[in-house]
Amino acid sequence: MPESVLVVDDDPAVAKVLLALLGQAGLSARHAPSGDAALALLEADPVDLVVTDLRMGGMDGMELLATSRRRFPEVPVVVLTAHGTVPLAVEAMKAGAADFLLKPFDREEVLFTVRKALASTQAQPLPEGTGLRGSSPAMASVLDLLRRAAAGTATVLVRGESGTGKELAARALHDLSPRRDGPFVAVHCAALPETLLESELFGYEKGAFTGAASRKPGRIELARGGTLLLDEIGDVPASIQVKLLRVLQERSYERLGGTESLPADVRFVAATHRPLEELVAAGQFREDLFYRLNVVPVFLPPLRERRDEIPELAAHFCAQAGAANGKPGAALDPAAVALLAAQPWPGNVRELQNFVERLVILSDGPRVGEADVRRELQRGPGLRQPETAAPTAAGPTLVAQRGAAERDAIAAALRDAKDNRTLAAKLLGVSRRTLYNKLAEHGLL
Repeated sequence: MPESVLVVDDDPAVAKVLLALLGQAGLSARHAPSGDAALALLEADPVDLVVTDLRMGGMDGMELLATSRRRFPEVPVVVLTAHGTVPLAVEAMKAGAADFLLKPFDREEVLFTVRKALASTQAQPLPEGTGLRGSSPAMASVLDLLRRAAAGTATVLVRGESGTGKELAARALHDLSPRRDGPFVAVHCAALPETLLESELFGYEKGAFTGAASRKPGRIELARGGTLLLDEIGDVPASIQVKLLRVLQERSYERLGGTESLPADVRFVAATHRPLEELVAAGQFREDLFYRLNVVPVFLPPLRERRDEIPELAAHFCAQAGAANGKPGAALDPAAVALLAAQPWPGNVRELQNFVERLVILSDGPRVGEADVRRELQRGPGLRQPETAAPTAAGPTLVAQRGAAERDAIAAALRDAKDNRTLAAKLLGVSRRTLYNKLAEHGLL
């Protein structure tokens, strides 16, 4: 059976074009002229996807989105509007929209967005509470890889810069796996000295060393039947690397001071921000251990490579911080979102989350404006104004030059396309949504 799409639009001409477009792509498409009619159709005969206009008489698209997400949570909703602005996009994504398209729409972009939204219904959703977020193609690839790896028992190596969410990825892997009912235990290897790390991992018998007054189980034992995360594995000393290699090879270990061989019934996940290949070449990390850990490699992209997610992430963190700090109605103004999207965020998602929480706490009211963002950018060490700010005496930074080149390329594409943004996006090889985010980022809207 072909996948089914419900088009909701009170403009018969637009609906006719969309129905023909989806039908030519091999999809089963139906039309509802209003939000109320759409809900009646969904109740009678569920579909795989809803594509709805925002501005309609009676029940508008935002109300339909909210009602549909509540009554038919398994059906993704793509919002289509001629009035696309940053606040509408943010509000739609916050309300649970799968994606956002602008009129006049581009045929290829509509089909790509519909296919992507339909594919999301076939994938196992991440459990609530994992905290791993992101809707970019790069993050979609990561989530797909985690889902595939979760079913097995192979060791997973999660890599990425600090703040990209490596521990959240490990937790998501555990929650998606058959071991989800077992414990999830994390060991932060870089935070422990060598002697303490060994006893934490393997445990010890009474009398194994001075102060060992009783037997203590290690993290491997505590994680039995579940998942053990070895965080910052690149900082493990050579003596511990040898013992970890044996555990991974033989699936057994001994407590310190003991002789009994114990089974290592755990799923191993390792994480690091360090270049392990370089450490291996320098003789600082065992090559055989690297290959044992690198069975399923997962690379988390930095936030600068998925800037399209910043409005979505910022809105989520704002709502989260508002609820936690007595400001349940906290929200970001569009200009504040655009300014946040222009930042480099070297600390990645973690830095963005902490900064948005600071904004919510220190803002005078429930709305966080552009002035609030600029004030905290000036106040916070390590953060800076957008790259359009005056260069330092040492000359423009690489990031500033890259930003200027990107702005010039967008402006040139708009000139060549005679301000047709759909054509400009094609010339640049990006989606219209990406182009609009870049236009806001560089002040070209």
